[in-house]
Order: sequence, then structure tokens, then C-alpha cells
Amino acid sequence: MRLEKIAAKALENVGYDRYLLSIAVAKRANELATGSEPLIDIDVKKYKYTDIAIMEIAEGKLSIEVKKKS
Repeated sequence: MRLEKIAAKALENVGYDRYLLSIAVAKRANELATGSEPLIDIDVKKYKYTDIAIMEIAEGKLSIEVKKKS
């Protein structure tokens, strides 16, 4: 699947909130860069950490929660 379609699916999975998606991708990419294993079966040498994070979100492997301030 093309990255554009994957990004669109990931955006759909976060309720079309681009800010939330960017924060989630950044945090997950940082985790991957510091040694976390990908949640999907993929060769990490062929993709950037941000691309892997978007793929994980698109496939529903990560749950993203929004904590509301009271």
C-alpha cells in the first residue's frame, strides 16, 4: 500500500486530528529509535521510524488516548 493511503488511514484512526497524529507519530518514532521493537512485521532497515509509526497507527496496533484537562 502506498504511504499516502497509509497516512490517510492513520489520520482516520485518530479522528482526523492532524495534531494528535503528529504527536503520536513523533513519540512512537522516538521509541523505535531508542530500541523498541515494531508492532508490525516489517524490515526496519528499509523504512524510516516515522513511516513505521504511521503504519502501526494505520493498522490499529497503537491505541491513542486523549487526556482532557479538568
